[in-house]
Amino acid sequence: MNILRKSILIGFTVLGMAAAHAQETQPAGKPHGARPTKEQMQAKMADMYAKRQARLHDLLKLTAQQESAWATYQAAIKPAALDGQRPERKPMNKLTAPERLNLALEMTKKREAFLETRVKAVSAFYAQLNPAQQTLFDEHGLGGGRGFRGRGHHGHHGMHGGWAHNGQHEGWGGPAHQG
Repeated sequence: MNILRKSILIGFTVLGMAAAHAQETQPAGKPHGARPTKEQMQAKMADMYAKRQARLHDLLKLTAQQESAWATYQAAIKPAALDGQRPERKPMNKLTAPERLNLALEMTKKREAFLETRVKAVSAFYAQLNPAQQTLFDEHGLGGGRGFRGRGHHGHHGMHGGWAHNGQHEGWGGPAHQG
């Protein structure tokens, strides 16, 4: 019995020493659960954007005549760099109803202006592509092939309940169970 206790004690000692050694050799990085900084996220997003655009460029196999259209298209759709300066925001619950609506209208107008610029840029570039390239652009450009990322599409219904497999709405008055 004494030999068994000694073996267990030696085993735990070895495990403890191994764990301590592993902690010492582990690089001192971010603590567990730490989030990346805003600058790190912006750099990562810019890198991912550049890689997607390079992959699309290579996939389209543009001719020399199409390269200037590509450059114009890229300049028009390039995401604006965030300068880190955000205007002071009042919490939404501190705004009056008309202030909230005006804010929503302002944001909608900005989004609409962004989309109008994007439509013009894509349309001008798309017109320069041959039919095979247009098909590739449709499949791989602007998130093609990954599904629409707007609200309420492809199974995302937020807090408004889900949809039954038979197409009947299960939330807010729709049948929850047909049994």
